[in-house]
Amino acid sequence: MSMKISTKGRYALRVLIDLAEHNSGEFVPLKEIAARQDISEKYLESIIVVFSKAGLLIGHRGKGGGYKLAKPAENYKVGDVLRLIEGDLAPVTCLDGTHNTCPRAAACKTLPMWQKFYAMTNEFFDSYTVADLADRGSAGDDYSI
Repeated sequence: MSMKISTKGRYALRVLIDLAEHNSGEFVPLKEIAARQDISEKYLESIIVVFSKAGLLIGHRGKGGGYKLAKPAENYKVGDVLRLIEGDLAPVTCLDGTHNTCPRAAACKTLPMWQKFYAMTNEFFDSYTVADLADRGSAGDDYSI
């Protein structure tokens, strides 16, 4: 089994950390975020669109435009961000979605283990906020996430 967070998920966290660290109340140009994080503007736009539609970021076009967090960084749980970008963090297919439709669920010997692992994974990521990550050390231009 290999549960990996995608590049898009890791970059999404980097973007939010960057905006938290450069939160002066002003809009931060996409170009600046891309340069600091060494992410192409085109790829960054695909992440920003998801965040904007979900209400996590406020965007402004034109002169003085860019993006900023819609709420304080401590209100962004890492788990919520990853679920938004990655989808469900379920370790096995039968736990995807809200209802287990596996015909073997009632007799499955491994299901309780997977359910516990799934709960632990969500609890772990929900125990961190973007503010927690941004507060680790001084503001930097590169994050190993």
